[in-house]
Amino acid sequence: MATLLIADDHPLFREALRGVVARVVPGATLHEADNATALYAMVDAHADADLLLLDLNMPGAQGFSALVHLRAQHPQLPVVMVSAQEEPSVMRRALDHGAMGFIPKSSDAETLARALRQVMDGERWVPEGVSTAPPASADEHDVAARIRGLTPQQFRVLQMLGSGLLNKQIGYELGVSEATIKAHMSAILRKLGASNRTQAVLMAGRLAVDPDTVVPPEDDNGVETSA
Repeated sequence: MATLLIADDHPLFREALRGVVARVVPGATLHEADNATALYAMVDAHADADLLLLDLNMPGAQGFSALVHLRAQHPQLPVVMVSAQEEPSVMRRALDHGAMGFIPKSSDAETLARALRQVMDGERWVPEGVSTAPPASADEHDVAARIRGLTPQQFRVLQMLGSGLLNKQIGYELGVSEATIKAHMSAILRKLGASNRTQAVLMAGRLAVDPDTVVPPEDDNGVETSA
């Protein structure tokens, strides 16, 4: 019995995916998440799933960072990106970061079904023309390699930092002390090779769909300025 995971914040699109899965993989067990926190918990709980259908713009995740993190933590789990971002360069970057395929949200039900069948058979699926798009840069691959070195908790701290939260707020969200968050921050800076919080966020922001839109975090009392 196949198990598929769906991570998307749009209920109507999750419903459409459920319909396609029911047709292509009858009897499959489905689990769903609508934000990054729920996504990581779902994958941890069902790491032996057959496939994850992952929205590129999940709330709480920035660009390709969730894909990079999940591929590092669960390399055995095939991931297919689904997104309204349909530029060939975006799709190519997803493949370069380990996705098995990329399905545009504008695809009709038959295309979705064909893509799903192909991926379930162990083959990649992307729209035509993606293979000729420019690949992810060497700098982006370097950042991805550093991100893969973070522990799950360190990665979540970095994600929350990128969302604009301060140490105290991150500690509250994770249920740990501010001192623990500062310790995580020191480890994050060391692993990324960053000298401060702003540099860490901008580095991670290179995995955003549009890095130019990344906003550096505000200053924080007691901020670590070196690893």
